[in-house]
This record gives sequence, C-alpha cells and structure tokens, in this order.
Amino acid sequence: MRAVIQRVLRASVRVGDDLISSIDRGLCVLIGITHDDDPSDVDYIVKKLLSIRLWPSADGSKNWTRNVVEIDGSLLCISQFTLHATLKGTKPDFHLSMSGEQSRVVYEKLLSQLKLSYKSEKIFDGQFGAMMNVNIENEGPVTIILDSRSKKPMTTTTAAAAEANANED
Repeated sequence: MRAVIQRVLRASVRVGDDLISSIDRGLCVLIGITHDDDPSDVDYIVKKLLSIRLWPSADGSKNWTRNVVEIDGSLLCISQFTLHATLKGTKPDFHLSMSGEQSRVVYEKLLSQLKLSYKSEKIFDGQFGAMMNVNIENEGPVTIILDSRSKKPMTTTTAAAAEANANED
C-alpha cells in the first residue's frame, strides 16, 4: 500500500459540481492499494498516518515534533489506483493495482481503522472510483511518500546495498 501524504492548510474533493469533502488543517492522503496488500499493510499505514510528525512544536521553536492527532487535525483520504502505475513506453499500466471491488474493501477497512484509532469526525474521504477534482493547499510544502513494503525486514542483499549507500556519505 502506498500513501502520498501532504500537510495541508485546507483540502477538498469535488465530483462534478458537488463538494464531497473538505478539511482545514491536517493531512491530505492519496492511497494506492496494490494486488497483494493485506490487513498488515492497512495497520502499517494507519499507524504511520496518525504518528508521523510533520508539524512544529506549539511554540514554533522545533520543527517536526507534532503529529496530526496532537494538532487536532483532520485527514482527507482519497483512493488513487494510479499510485502503482508502471510505464510501458509512455503508456501507464495498472496491473499492480488491486481490482476495484477488492480495493474498495481494503480502502474502507483503512477508513474504518482510522476512525476507530482517532476521531471519526476528523476522517474524510473522496468518492471511491469516481473522477475527482482534488484541491490541495499544501503547507510548507510538505509531501511524504509511504510504502507499506518498507515495513518488511530487509533481505541480506538490500541490507548490504543500504550499508554501501550509507558508507558513501
């Protein structure tokens, strides 16, 4: 599961002329679900969304100290199957994305878990499967990409590559 997180002053979603959801200060999160995501991927993303420290301290003296819960912010989640696109030449291919009905179930589980873990009145979403217009006023700008694959233990090969990269600095 992939999440593109943006710290926002405000964000909204429209379908046609209809306003579906809007938030003030908080996170706008684009959610991409891949074909083999499972409940552990949902758990990982929910935990990170609610704990990632993207705001400064209350007095502004230190950056990156408070999370969305601590600032009493909102989350606007938007399903976006294109986050797992690959390119075949110049044409996007979406074979890594989970099918529509399966991903709806996983996406709704993510929303439910966020509501149970935080405040249900602070969790908003777009319209699953619709062509949406998303208006984001990014604060900072701050944009973070999360991938639940990063929660998996490193293999020997990837650990060696990470160590080699660290030693180059």
